[in-house]
Amino acid sequence: MQSQNKKQNEISFLYDISRLLNVANINEAIYPILKLTAGYINISCCMLHIFKKKSTDILLEDAYGFDEDERQKVKKHLRTGILNKVVETGIPMLLTKMSHKPQFITSSKELADFKSEISLICVPVMAENEILAAFSFSLEFYESSTFKTEFRLLTIIGCMIANTVRGLQEKAEEVELLKEANQQLKSAFTEQFISEEIVGSSSKMRDVYILLQKVSPTNATVLIRGESGVGKELIANAIHFNSPRANKPLIKINCSALPESLIESELFGHEKGAFTGADAQRKGRFEMADQGTIFLDEIGDLPLNTQVKILRILQERELERLGSSTTIKVDVRVITATNRNLEEMISKGQFREDLFYRLNVFPVYVPPLRERKDDIPNLLNHFIYKFNKKNNLNIKRISTPAIDMLMYYHWPGNIRELENCIERAAILATEGVIHSNHLPPTLQTAESTGTDLKGDIDDILGNVEKQVILDNMIIHHGNVTVIAKQLNMTERILRLRLQKYNINPKLYKKEKQN
Repeated sequence: MQSQNKKQNEISFLYDISRLLNVANINEAIYPILKLTAGYINISCCMLHIFKKKSTDILLEDAYGFDEDERQKVKKHLRTGILNKVVETGIPMLLTKMSHKPQFITSSKELADFKSEISLICVPVMAENEILAAFSFSLEFYESSTFKTEFRLLTIIGCMIANTVRGLQEKAEEVELLKEANQQLKSAFTEQFISEEIVGSSSKMRDVYILLQKVSPTNATVLIRGESGVGKELIANAIHFNSPRANKPLIKINCSALPESLIESELFGHEKGAFTGADAQRKGRFEMADQGTIFLDEIGDLPLNTQVKILRILQERELERLGSSTTIKVDVRVITATNRNLEEMISKGQFREDLFYRLNVFPVYVPPLRERKDDIPNLLNHFIYKFNKKNNLNIKRISTPAIDMLMYYHWPGNIRELENCIERAAILATEGVIHSNHLPPTLQTAESTGTDLKGDIDDILGNVEKQVILDNMIIHHGNVTVIAKQLNMTERILRLRLQKYNINPKLYKKEKQN
């Protein structure tokens, strides 16, 4: 009767294991399986290691009965000991007494505490003579114990999970292949669009390159958006020179740099006598860009009456010079850029909504430097090379503290600010090394210098108050009356503050000169 109950319990246990495999994926099922097995076999610690396909590298693992520190230590010792032996031979392994095998002792309190002897079992999970995973269990040693039941149950469980583990390995391999192919594709895009001037391999810049790769071969109108100094003009260059129009003109114009009285003449041209000073016929920028590309930077600064004419060119591909009624057809690709919020300008009546939708066919957002700080080291190398060549310098490197300062800074001026900063530092540097003192004072942030304020609000305010008083002590040579007046407080209150912060005014008094 006892044997029959034991058999029924075992069947019920194995059924619960199979149910876990059917209900959840293997990632979610490992821990419950280990916990269920540990409870049934009456063990306290166990681990499952799933290997990558055709490899002994760990793909997935989980443990029951260890805290995180113990788990990492046990994993390390298993990998250098019993687990390697099982992987090499494919044969289950039993260490009857851990004290007799010191090379397999782990740092786990339970396994290292030999008040009671510990036995260790490691069983491979196999399919078609290939090791897919391995179970590791620790049990309390009993004299004359063979652990046959434990070996048999672990082998059965291994057979049950083998197909599921194989599926996990194949899925992981497929994902890795897709990631590798995707990375190769992104690298190809990066190589295609990074010129001598565009530097950046961060994930955000790679996303930009993918957009450029898609839009460059087309004639679509592109709106480049981003803060001032992020390199919008360089993006426009990349689009043009990777397009079928690469051998045709690329005409650039900054809409904010031209006075309103001249901008239409610059864009559309004029006839002789069209206005005072127009002593000859002149082609506009759109005509000059025929068959090529025109780049209109700071498009948000265009006056409303000029926006109407730009809209006509986008819709009809034709224009008229100032002072002429002759219609001129132009084949121009239009790329625009702005650092302004055009949607907000539309709501205020400062920008035409219909023009916005014509320009916003394919928007490209260039992230600010503070969102792609991983690119800063490459940018530093690029600028050092550039300025060595331009200014006949010999800068070899930037010191680590200087790099830390550059990485901490928030760069409101973006890449343009970084470029100017490095050119200045390169000129000031000696012995071929840029140090922290060669960088502008604006880069001396609290975070980079380790002087950021810490503590609760009272501590922070107290430190600020103390520093203000000390600064005034230096400026006014310890004159309490003047300082109290300067800080708009009574002398009594100031003396209480001096007592609180242990400040002695006598130390700051100016010595009398003979």
